[in-house]
Amino acid sequence: MAKKKGRVFSGARPTGKQHLGNYLGAIKNYVALQDTYEETIYSIVDIHALTTIETTKDLPQNTYEMALDWLAAGIRPEKSIIFIQSHVPEVVELHIFLSMVTPLGKLTDLPTFKDKIRQQPYNVNYGLVGYPVLMAADIALYKAVAVPVGVDQAPHIEFTREIVRSFNYRYNTNVLVEPQMVATEFPKILGIDGKNKMSKSLNNHIELAATPEETQKRVMQMVTDPQRARRSDPGNPDVCNVFTLHKIFSSPEEVTMINTECRRAGIGCVDCKKIFAKNLNEHLAPFRERRSEIAKDPDYIQDVLRDGAERARAIARVTITEVKEAIGLP
Repeated sequence: MAKKKGRVFSGARPTGKQHLGNYLGAIKNYVALQDTYEETIYSIVDIHALTTIETTKDLPQNTYEMALDWLAAGIRPEKSIIFIQSHVPEVVELHIFLSMVTPLGKLTDLPTFKDKIRQQPYNVNYGLVGYPVLMAADIALYKAVAVPVGVDQAPHIEFTREIVRSFNYRYNTNVLVEPQMVATEFPKILGIDGKNKMSKSLNNHIELAATPEETQKRVMQMVTDPQRARRSDPGNPDVCNVFTLHKIFSSPEEVTMINTECRRAGIGCVDCKKIFAKNLNEHLAPFRERRSEIAKDPDYIQDVLRDGAERARAIARVTITEVKEAIGLP
C-alpha cells in the first residue's frame, strides 16, 4: 500500500522514563505512523519543558531516558527523524515571526493555558503564555501535514492552523502548511488511582521499563469498581479501569470471561489484576529486552539524536529562508 504524502510531526516534553499512558497515548501511534507516511519527525521538546520546571538538573537524563524508550518501542532512526528541540534553533526564530500574527487574547483563552495557571499560579511566565506559538512553530517549521495528538490537544492544533492562515494571509504567501490532527487510538489512559490521567507527577503511573515485579506491585494497587466492597459483590466492568486495560492487553477470550464472571462475582478484583499484570508483563517483555540492549551503548543514542538534529535542521533552514523572504526581511 502506498504511503500517504507529506510529513508527520509530534513532540513530547522530556519527562524521563515513559509510562503506560505515554505509550498508549502517543508512542504506539508514533511507531505505526512510520509505515503510513512518507516521513515522520519526532522531537523531544526541551524548550517547552522550561516553561514549567524550576531546575534543569534532571533534563539531560530525562531526555536520554525518553529517547531510549522511543527507540526501544520501535521508532526507527533510519525511517524517522528523532531530535532534541533546542538543537534546531530555527524553531525559536519561527516562534518570534509567528508571534507577530498572534492575538494575545487567543493565547489566554486556550483551555490548556487556564489549566496551567491553576496548576502553577506563581509561575505564569511569558513562555507559558506563548507555549502554543512555539508549538505552532514546531509543526510549521517542518511543514507537517499531520500531527498525532490526544483529543485534549485539539485546540492547539486548531490554533496552529489559524496562525498559519494568518501568517500566509498577512504576507500573501503559502509558504506554511496547515496541519491536520491525527487522533490517537487511546486518548486518555487513567492512572492506577482510576480517576486522573496517568501522570508521573501524580505518581499514578506504570513505567514501561519497570521490572515485572514492580509492574505487578503497581497493578495490584489499581482502583477497580468502587462499588464492589466485598469479593462476593457483583462488579461492573464498565466502570473499572483495570477492565479497560484488559481490553487492550488481554486476549478476547479472557476479556469475555472477566466481563461475565465479574458481573456475577465469579472472579475477584485481586485475580482480575493478577491476570492483567501477567499479560502486561508479557506484552512489555520485548520492549524491555530491546531497551536493555540499546542502553548498553549510550553513544548510540547520542549519535541518533545528533544525526536527527542535522536532518531536521536541513529542513528547518529551507523553511526559515522561505519565511524571511515571504516577510520581506532585508
